[in-house]
Amino acid sequence: MRAWDDGREALIAALVDYRPWNAQEEKDRGLILHALRTNEDIFTRQNTMAHMTASAWVVNPERDRVLMAWHNIYHSWSWLGGHADGENDLLAVALREVREESGIQRVRPVLTAPFSLESLTVDGHEKRGQYVSSHLHLNVTYLLEADDSQRTASKPDENSAVGWFPLEEAVAASSEEWFRERIYSKLNEKLKRL
Repeated sequence: MRAWDDGREALIAALVDYRPWNAQEEKDRGLILHALRTNEDIFTRQNTMAHMTASAWVVNPERDRVLMAWHNIYHSWSWLGGHADGENDLLAVALREVREESGIQRVRPVLTAPFSLESLTVDGHEKRGQYVSSHLHLNVTYLLEADDSQRTASKPDENSAVGWFPLEEAVAASSEEWFRERIYSKLNEKLKRL
């Protein structure tokens, strides 16, 4: 086991303290911790097998609506988020990605600790004219809040629409069965128990 001087120790500590919700989170936490402890380049896309990402479940103050974007690669309504790209503060990554992908600037964490953990498979695809091989996104999800009256804007190179959905409609809007059943439904259930 190596320790790198890149600030990852705070994330490792947060994940060690994290209480998994179910077997999926327990298994994925182990995978993420192993990758953090053994892969120097895990925060960058230079690691073509797997890299760290951050996602956000963005809810309104009443917590009855969630912000989703129509993802151009996956052809589905999905949560917001993206690659760490060298940043080890994944909450900062989640906040940045929400601002970039939705146009919403006033967004804040409901919790500063991780809200959910996932190991996500990404099929091979074309991005900006280049082929990207299949790989894993080792993902930490944060619960964020934003006023749903704020103006939204799509980010054309990544999504073609952004909108607020009632919680159950957000799940149904996704065309990705695994995300509906394993991720978005779980996030809504966790939200209800806060």
